[in-house]
Amino acid sequence: MRVLGMMSGTSADGIDAALVTIKDSPPNLVAHFEGHHRSPFPDYIRERILWLANGNETTAAEISELNFLLGEAFAKAALKACKHWRVALKTISLIGSHGQTVFHLGAAARFQGKVRAPSTLQIGETSIIAERTGITTIGDFRTADMAAGGQGAPLIPFVDYLLYRDELRGRAALNIGGIANVTVIPAGARSTDIFAFDTGPGNMIVDGLMEKITRGRTTFDHDAHYALGGRTIPELLVRMMREPYLRKRPPKSTGRELFGSEYARMLLAWGQHHHAGHADVVRTATVFTPLSIADAFRRFIIPRAQVHELIVAGGGARNPLMMAQLAASLPGIDVIPASQFGVPVEAKEAFGFALLAYETYHGRPSNIPSATGAKHPAVLGKIVHRGGNGHGARR
Repeated sequence: MRVLGMMSGTSADGIDAALVTIKDSPPNLVAHFEGHHRSPFPDYIRERILWLANGNETTAAEISELNFLLGEAFAKAALKACKHWRVALKTISLIGSHGQTVFHLGAAARFQGKVRAPSTLQIGETSIIAERTGITTIGDFRTADMAAGGQGAPLIPFVDYLLYRDELRGRAALNIGGIANVTVIPAGARSTDIFAFDTGPGNMIVDGLMEKITRGRTTFDHDAHYALGGRTIPELLVRMMREPYLRKRPPKSTGRELFGSEYARMLLAWGQHHHAGHADVVRTATVFTPLSIADAFRRFIIPRAQVHELIVAGGGARNPLMMAQLAASLPGIDVIPASQFGVPVEAKEAFGFALLAYETYHGRPSNIPSATGAKHPAVLGKIVHRGGNGHGARR
């Protein structure tokens, strides 16, 4: 099957699409990456996503409307990607759309003044995607795992295991998106041997700082230019490394409820009170991400598994300061970009949701209970059958 995977991460800066040809079934599943395309969100949609995701007051009408607006945006992204690749819609059998996370609480926790039950919400109406493209579309991947007692994250470990398992070398697959998550695949591992969790923030804090400092003119620190103009503030870094989430044992997941807009505001307020420059605060936040990842390795990974190679994907893989600090903080482990394994770093998660959709279409579980904490394997996602315009390819 030819499958189109789509992903919009916690940074909410756009939609990544990946085209993948897939055949057979695990453990002999073969996936061939064909292409990647990125569609940025219009400013007005990104602003509405972040307003909602950061816990601001809203209404059911706003959420409902945004769900449909995002469905149209994902459908347009799929159509644009196919045009870019010069691929006919009729040759694509399936779309797997992660959608846009606007809230995720993997375990009961205090949020906005009260203890809340676990829940997750990804929007971007899949019925609209199926209707506009004429292709059967699968979305809402996280809820089945949570219904089975898991945290609904991370889900990409299934893909990491298929891509990176090696008989002789222990590997860890790290994705530095808005949040950073890691999958550990010991040498010769079976699927039950792997484990995974969110280590903490990826780019989310830095993105939030840049947006506030520039009043929305810039939403990320390109090539760490801004951070490299500052200095690390040891006192602030020590304070950040005391974050209780870092000491919490896996399985665990996190998101904007902890490291979102309010966290960035807190850092800027601290910097102002201590007469620190904005660039110093951004550099400290940039360094915090790889140090929190290395801390997770020391606490939870190295005692359990020998890791020879760390394979890195996501936007953070393009941040030279993050990558240099990560390599320096994990001596003895080779840090390798995911692109060396055939999938560009920016396409890895979209590629992953194409594979998850393929498994769901065939009725096979694709969560990893040892990663999410689920009581049992689960078939992920909800299927919306092809729209009525006849473009989608039949199985």
